[in-house]
Amino acid sequence: MSGTIVEFAVPFAVFLGDASDEIYTKTGFGLIQWRRSSCAGQVRLPGCQVDTGVADLTVAQAKSAGVRSLIVGSAAVGGAIPPHWIATLCEAASRGIDIVAGLHTRLADLPNLSQAAAAGGARLIDVRVPPVGLPVGTGRKRTGLRLLTVGTDCACGKKYTALALEREMRARGMSCDFRASGQTGIMIAGRGVPMDAVVADFVTGAAEVLSPDNEPHHWDLIEGQGSIFHPGFLQVTIGLLVGSQPDAFVVCHDPLRQEPLGCSGFAIPAIAEVIERTIAIGRLTNPAIRCVGIAVNTAKMSGSARAQLRDQYESQHALPCVDPLIDGVGAIVDRLNRGKS
Repeated sequence: MSGTIVEFAVPFAVFLGDASDEIYTKTGFGLIQWRRSSCAGQVRLPGCQVDTGVADLTVAQAKSAGVRSLIVGSAAVGGAIPPHWIATLCEAASRGIDIVAGLHTRLADLPNLSQAAAAGGARLIDVRVPPVGLPVGTGRKRTGLRLLTVGTDCACGKKYTALALEREMRARGMSCDFRASGQTGIMIAGRGVPMDAVVADFVTGAAEVLSPDNEPHHWDLIEGQGSIFHPGFLQVTIGLLVGSQPDAFVVCHDPLRQEPLGCSGFAIPAIAEVIERTIAIGRLTNPAIRCVGIAVNTAKMSGSARAQLRDQYESQHALPCVDPLIDGVGAIVDRLNRGKS
């Protein structure tokens, strides 16, 4: 069992609906960041306040441009599709454009969409469907090496950091694989396990399936989910941590965020708290777990502020601190290769 396999036709366009905040369009941004050569543009509804920086297309223009898949790139907390989006999805499907989504709502359950797809010869592809027959976790030590990205909150760079590590390590000739645990990562990688769609009893087992036995020097770079400190999503975080039994982890952090996503009244934890609790829980299945770096999202900070923040975190935690998309992750890989030094 290797997880959910996702194959969608390209080129694709991302559908953003009428999203008002970038935080809820991470699927669209992630696909454009990591599969840009296959993206023809974006489809937006009136009132959309998010722009991913690619060409705007109507459904008709997308069809004329050869778009073969329309990927739902926006979602609110809970993973539902707003009713007023459905007409646009039906229009695309009736024109023969496949609809791809990684939401908790199944596409076939949306009114009229199955009929539109049948009329246009389009496919409805749900990504957030876990493989059947997942086992209960065993905690058995597996061969190979594993790195997990963890976060101070949801949507703070865990996927991007794992992908950047894969790119850097492969450039150095290291044996490694990105292991996707969320819908966007699965779309980028073509396979993975959507951890937040797995029944709770099987989450640790799903993590074991996601990262199986491997060669002694092979690194699995596992995309983290949620946050240990998030009141709504910590259960997936903990199951993934225990099941993946990481040898190393990187803490991902958005320094400008004041509260956990969707949870007003709670505070973002300190990086030191995340390191301490991750090690405490992770030792259950890997007593040698260690933190090897900090990844921050500084895209909205000035260069001087970014440098000051990096210096501050590196001094406080005696760990390399980088913005993966600006600085690269070479310093973290260097630390990883130095073992426990």
